[in-house]
Amino acid sequence: MRRRAADFRRPVRRRFSNVFWLTLCGLAVLLLILVLSRESGPGSRPPMSKRAYRQERIMEGLNITDEMLSPNSVTRQLSDQISLAKAFVVIAKESNNLQFAWELSAQIRNSQILLSNAAIRRMPLTIRESETAIRDMALLLYQAQQLHYDSATMIMRLKAKIQSLEEQMNSVSEKSSKYGQIAAEEVPKGLYCLGLRLTNEWFKNINLQRKPRDRKHMEMKLKDNSLYHFCVFSDNILATSVVVNSTATNSKYPDKVVFHVVTDEVNYPPMKAWFSLNSFKGVTVEVQKIENFSWLNASYVPVLKQLQDSDTKNYYFSGNLDNGQTPIKFRNPKYLSMLNHLRFYIPEVFPALKKVVFLDDDVVVRKDLSDLFSIDLNGNVNGAVETCMETFHRYHKYLNYSHPLIRSHFDPDACGWAFGMNVFDLVEWRKRNVTGIYHYWQEKNVDRTLWKLGTLPPGLLTFYGLTEALDPNWHVLGLGYTNVNSQMLEKGAVLHFNGNSKPWLKIGMEKYKALWEKYVDYTHPLLQQCNFH
Repeated sequence: MRRRAADFRRPVRRRFSNVFWLTLCGLAVLLLILVLSRESGPGSRPPMSKRAYRQERIMEGLNITDEMLSPNSVTRQLSDQISLAKAFVVIAKESNNLQFAWELSAQIRNSQILLSNAAIRRMPLTIRESETAIRDMALLLYQAQQLHYDSATMIMRLKAKIQSLEEQMNSVSEKSSKYGQIAAEEVPKGLYCLGLRLTNEWFKNINLQRKPRDRKHMEMKLKDNSLYHFCVFSDNILATSVVVNSTATNSKYPDKVVFHVVTDEVNYPPMKAWFSLNSFKGVTVEVQKIENFSWLNASYVPVLKQLQDSDTKNYYFSGNLDNGQTPIKFRNPKYLSMLNHLRFYIPEVFPALKKVVFLDDDVVVRKDLSDLFSIDLNGNVNGAVETCMETFHRYHKYLNYSHPLIRSHFDPDACGWAFGMNVFDLVEWRKRNVTGIYHYWQEKNVDRTLWKLGTLPPGLLTFYGLTEALDPNWHVLGLGYTNVNSQMLEKGAVLHFNGNSKPWLKIGMEKYKALWEKYVDYTHPLLQQCNFH
């Protein structure tokens, strides 16, 4: 019984083994068929290597074809010959070898025609059709080498040409700067006419010269420290009018605004006449002349003392001292004008005032400025907008740091700031004797070795460590020489046309003139008579 059972079980085990192996083989065949079908499908493609992908991207970016990458490319060979031949044409013309230059130019045209025809038919050039052109060009290039038009000679000549062009460019740039400076210094005919007509009106109209009935009330406002006091020192009637008008137009409380205008004796009558004939929304305007300040004399003011020096006169008015080598912008006589330096004597000009906002005559006011008078200067004298964050104007840009006096007193990386819209705390000014600090540095610079240009360098020295940085939106600069960000223009409270391109000049930047002209009444009879448009 056991033996039969054993015999009975053996065939069953063999049958199971055969079925298992057949099934496994079938699955393997099916899997192989499936893999092969996927690889041969329309959407399949071998994965692209990183290097091949990179080469494809480069070819797309440079617009390179396979034919150009070929080491046997006729097109590339012909293009290289053309580039070299063009350089030889320039050298041949400079060497006055016009016949050879003509032959090269003719062969360049022939080769370019071949390349154009190939591009039109969208087929690469063949050796057979380009063989003659390549051989003829090669002969000319060899001839150029025999004429010493080799690469070394070509490089030397090109360097000489570059140097010559740079010298021409510097000469043109210097002339442009010089003529631009002269144009900026000239008084336009319209402004000259306006001054003459207003002067005539002042002396002809006795009523203008009479003191107003409310003179006592006006004098009280001039000393009232609860009001908003602004000062402008200028000989430009129309520019000063724009400053006053734009401030009044955008002020929330124009009746609380007081303008202190100081000019010279020549422009005093027309300035007085203009502000007597026109009202500005209730703004109080006082006009003074600088000649009435008895304390402003050569014994007290270094600039006036320097004006009496013959070397200084030669430097600023003729340029004879250094044979005219110093650029004209450094020798502008306006930098010796007391109207320009009067900003360092504001406490003496307005002895009764405690705080004042100084405005240049080339600004236009776009926002209400009353909040400036409540800004805490944290014990400092001058509130100003720093310029080093955007234009990188730090102290070393304005001062001579090779001089030991400058090097030992001032950080070269200290932030510069801008004149043109400044809040001055006159109480702190008097306490710290800031005018005395200005005198010290002005006398040290009698030989112009500490700085050369303008009132900003002495201002940086005078108010060093005494300046509080204001929000940049209070004062936006650059409208007289560069493009200004539109968002800054929109947010700016005071827009400054610093630079030569003043808005009242023909050389003014057209894109910004409308910002200034908005506050000029061209319908005014006097402006019409003087052809202001």
